[in-house]
Amino acid sequence: MREAEFLKKNVERWETYQNTVPDGPDETADRFVNLLDDLSYARTFYPHSSATSWINGMAANIYQRIYQNRRHGLKEIGRFWKYELPLLYRKHHKVLLFTFVLFVLFVSMAVLSSTIDADYAKSYFDHEVQPGYYDMTIDNIHKGDPFGVYKDRNPFSMFVRIAYNNIRVAFTTALMGLTFGLGTFWLLWNNGFMLGCFQYIFFSQGLGWQSILVIWIHGTIEISSIVIAGTAGFILGKSLLFPGTYTRKESFRRGARDAVNVALSLIPFFIIAAFFESYVTHLMSRTFETNSTSIGLPVPVSILILAGSLALMLWYFVFYPIKLERMGFEVKEKVLLKNGKRYD
Repeated sequence: MREAEFLKKNVERWETYQNTVPDGPDETADRFVNLLDDLSYARTFYPHSSATSWINGMAANIYQRIYQNRRHGLKEIGRFWKYELPLLYRKHHKVLLFTFVLFVLFVSMAVLSSTIDADYAKSYFDHEVQPGYYDMTIDNIHKGDPFGVYKDRNPFSMFVRIAYNNIRVAFTTALMGLTFGLGTFWLLWNNGFMLGCFQYIFFSQGLGWQSILVIWIHGTIEISSIVIAGTAGFILGKSLLFPGTYTRKESFRRGARDAVNVALSLIPFFIIAAFFESYVTHLMSRTFETNSTSIGLPVPVSILILAGSLALMLWYFVFYPIKLERMGFEVKEKVLLKNGKRYD
């Protein structure tokens, strides 16, 4: 094909590429592929033509836009986790503290009720959780396998099931804020009483320390995340009940945005907790199984995981947000500022 014919055939399309904005990433990709084909042909048959330079320039511009958008997207994700999310938690620290105190109160009420009435924990599990669960746990203790409930023949299926269930519970707890916080209050009540009764079983059987070393390998992150999910629910409920200087619609819009971001941010933490429960907790349970010949997890490893998990949750959700605020960071209208000036 002669160069003149090649130009006549493609020049209109090239001018369109040069003068119009592509309609989405798919069209951008199509343009880039087409230009690479044209460039390959032009370099073969017209290596010194100005048309070849023109095509090369258009292809280079598209490549630069794709590369810059990719870098920009990664930068935005990094900024969200490093600055925006911790500052969002700092904004709602009072709600987080309220949720934490409320959850501890529910756990304490369950422990106190179980201490006063020896049949309370059994009654609670039979009516509110799963009939026979209490008896199964006591039976496992008597058989020398106190934490047999954490055993599963297929750790991966256990991991998927636990991760899905925890994420579902978290989002349900957050969405229950739409009931002006009453649904969130009820779910925290249930989870708090379940935890309190469950821990009471082991302490009443003289296995309190062992239960901490086993259950809280995954429980430290899991329970902390449930409390934070409750915070998301109360943020939503608060936006409906107390709009402040905003209209109720605008207050709800802002509260819903914050609650969704809080709930979404918990997904990685629930996945970590599910991994610990599926692959690590059952190893630790073997350590306290009297009739087991399997090798369990050394106690110092359990303590290290517990301490590391607690440090992670306290640092990222409490101390680091406070540090960012003291350094002058803030977010206004989706813009990150430091000491009042835009920070990129």
